[in-house]
Amino acid sequence: MKLTVLGLDGVGEVRGGDDLAAHLLPLVGLSDGDVVCVTSKVVSKAEGHVLTGDRADAIVRETRRLVARRGPLSIVVNRLGLTLAAAGVDASNVEPGQVLLLPEDPDASARALRSAVRERTGVNVGVVVTDTAGRAWREGQTDIAIGAAGVRVVDDHTGRLDPYGNTLAVTAPAVADELAAAAELAAGKLGRRPFVVVRGRSDLVLPPDDDGPGAAALLRPEGADLFGLGSREAVVAALRGGSEERRVFGSPAPAAELAVVLDVLTGDGAVVTVGPDRIEVASQDPKAFWAAEVAAYAHGWEVVEDGEARIRLRAVAP
Repeated sequence: MKLTVLGLDGVGEVRGGDDLAAHLLPLVGLSDGDVVCVTSKVVSKAEGHVLTGDRADAIVRETRRLVARRGPLSIVVNRLGLTLAAAGVDASNVEPGQVLLLPEDPDASARALRSAVRERTGVNVGVVVTDTAGRAWREGQTDIAIGAAGVRVVDDHTGRLDPYGNTLAVTAPAVADELAAAAELAAGKLGRRPFVVVRGRSDLVLPPDDDGPGAAALLRPEGADLFGLGSREAVVAALRGGSEERRVFGSPAPAAELAVVLDVLTGDGAVVTVGPDRIEVASQDPKAFWAAEVAAYAHGWEVVEDGEARIRLRAVAP
């Protein structure tokens, strides 16, 4: 396999109302099966998502939910459902005093550029809108796909056999993210190359009449991600026990799993009994009940009976 990644020089300043296809097409002869990667910055500029004002105010407006905060750094779920530092609000590559928001609908932006290329050249390409993101457990950042059109975003290997005859069960490379990361290597952060063409993976490009599910398909539903809150924030949320944060902890844990936690937290004097649809905790220590209630909340359960020496828990209906 040969993979070619072409970073395109010669793109001038992109301004509000600009035609991105008109910027792109004079720079390269595209072929069927190419993937055009374009940075979210120039998409946002062309679509007019440049604001004059305070970056902190823009972050608040773009934030849907706080995930974690450490000093001035905030990781949030933004209005697009993306988990990003500072909600994806950027103050680089714009005039001083301005901030750049992410595109209103990155998948729609990708579809528009793909359609324009098809109409003007007759060539069938895929399009990926890229942005930079940090990673849990890893230093540094890499580019990911926040918008896509005409590209298979996940290459699901479920059911395939490896060279040893083993059936793959969960392998599903996020190929749209991998294309975005490859494109960033050719674009560079300071290279002024907002367009990159990746050539050699035509198998990932969909037919002209199929835009695919878009990069939105890469977002896990809230509650399905194991890391929906930062470590400190998860502790605070469980202690607070608010109904608005319950969904972040996901579906109710099996009774046996919660029972193991309760055995540890409620102390030697407590008795934990597991029934078919409930758990009872008996103890003479009020602290045991407090610990059980907090643990139950974090595992998707709730207190339904609260007696003097016994409480009863049940799973919260999804």
